[in-house]
Amino acid sequence: MKRLEEKITLITGAGSGMGEATTLAFAREGAIVIATDINEEAVRSVVKQIHLAGGQAYALHHDVASRASWKAVFEMVDREFSRLDVLVNNAGIALSTPFLEQDETDWARIFNINVNSVLLGMQQAVPMMENTGGSIVNIASISAISGMAGAGGYTASKGAVDAATRAAAVDYGKHNIRVNAVYPGYIETKMSAPSMATYKDYFEQVIPLGHVGNAEEVAHAVLFLATDEASHISGIGLPVDGGVTAR
Repeated sequence: MKRLEEKITLITGAGSGMGEATTLAFAREGAIVIATDINEEAVRSVVKQIHLAGGQAYALHHDVASRASWKAVFEMVDREFSRLDVLVNNAGIALSTPFLEQDETDWARIFNINVNSVLLGMQQAVPMMENTGGSIVNIASISAISGMAGAGGYTASKGAVDAATRAAAVDYGKHNIRVNAVYPGYIETKMSAPSMATYKDYFEQVIPLGHVGNAEEVAHAVLFLATDEASHISGIGLPVDGGVTAR
């Protein structure tokens, strides 16, 4: 039996990068995946790959910063399945702006997409999981625990995701709902391409394992936390960083 056989799973930001890799990994392990993204064309392409491989998945347009959009997504989940087993809050953005240059508009945008989306997602997911239990995995960053120069808003937002994860784990453990975070380090994705173009050599010097990570390595960590193999793990942040935060 596959590790997530027939588990109803919602993954945001599923159209590219770590979200795409996670969606494909979950589908390979038997999950029925509701894959959402602001870029509907991209997420439909990911779901097509799953269908061609014989898996089950649905593609939905989703603005994770919008309560109305979350409500529409969960109406579909409730209508089709009447339950949710796993939520992966993956969608996010990165803006490289130092604190003193950060304006309120960009700050609000980062928090709306990176933090408010986690709140909105958990507010919809927890009521569906209260009677059956479930797993929520929020994608934070190593910047949540180690800081990141030149990206004040991003760093602050991921710190908030980390804190929200721990708070929710304490609040909802009584319902057998596990809430964990994953801290990706220096990972090669489309979103990280600009920084990789400039700093990849430096990253590989400071990573104890000597190389940057890839999206599939993050997906494996998310997958583990979603499965029953992690049944007594809740409220943690799991770095996927090649050892950077061990320094």
